[in-house]
Amino acid sequence: MKAAGEAIEPARQEEEPDAARPRRGTGRRLHGAIAHKLGAAIVSGEYAPGDRLEGEVAFSETLNVSRSAYREAVQVLVAKGMVESRTKAGTRVLPRSRWNLLDPDVLAWAFTGEPDIDFIRDLFELRKIVEPAAASLAAERRDRDDLKAMKTALTAMRKHSLATEAGRTADRDFHNALLQATRNEAVVALSASIGAAVSWTTQFKQRARALPRNPIPDHVRVYDAIAAGEPAAAAEAMRILVDLALEDTRSAMQV
Repeated sequence: MKAAGEAIEPARQEEEPDAARPRRGTGRRLHGAIAHKLGAAIVSGEYAPGDRLEGEVAFSETLNVSRSAYREAVQVLVAKGMVESRTKAGTRVLPRSRWNLLDPDVLAWAFTGEPDIDFIRDLFELRKIVEPAAASLAAERRDRDDLKAMKTALTAMRKHSLATEAGRTADRDFHNALLQATRNEAVVALSASIGAAVSWTTQFKQRARALPRNPIPDHVRVYDAIAAGEPAAAAEAMRILVDLALEDTRSAMQV
C-alpha cells in the first residue's frame, strides 16, 4: 500500500473532542485538495486498478486531516467512477474503463504529471470527431450573439496570448461559444470537457518552452468561415486547427 505523502495545508479547522489532540482541517477546499491528491496519484499509476487506498483513519492521521474530509474526498472519486468504497472491503481503485475520463477534474489530474501520449492522442481524436462537425453546424445556426462571443474571445486571446492564464481562458471561451452556436444540446453538453482538454493541452505544450507557433490565426480562420456562413469551410478550418494542435503537442512531448 502506498504512502499518503506530505501533509496538506488545512483550509480551516474544527474542534476535536479531545482538546489535547492537534486540530485538523475540514471544509470544501480541504476535501477538494485531498481528492486532487488521490486522483492525481491514481491517474499517474501510483495506485493501480485493484489497489486498496489507505483507510480513512490511517490517511487522516498521516495528513493530519479530519476523517470526514477524507470520506468526502473519496465520495468525489466515487462519483467520477475512479474508486468504489465498500464496508469492510475498503476503497479500491476501479479499472480505467470505469473512469469518467472527460470530467474536467480528471483531465486536470491527468496533466498534473506527465500525461500518457495515448491518452493525449485519444483527446485529440475526440476533438477531431466533434469540433469540425460542430463548426459546420455553428456556421449554419450561429446568431449575432454567438459571433460576438467568439470575437470577444479572439480579442482577448490576441491581447493576452496563450502563454497566460487569461489567454487560455479566452481560448476555452472561444471553443465553448462555438459549441453553444450549434444549438445542439448533446454537443453543448461536451463543452466543459472539450474546454478542459483545450486548456490543459495548451498549457502542457508550454511546460518546457514557448509555443512553437502562434495558433490564434487558426482560430481566426474558423471564426471567419462561421461568420461567413460556410459550413464546409468552417469544418475544414477546425480540422486543420486540431491537427496542428496535436502536432504542437507531440513536439512538446519530445523536448
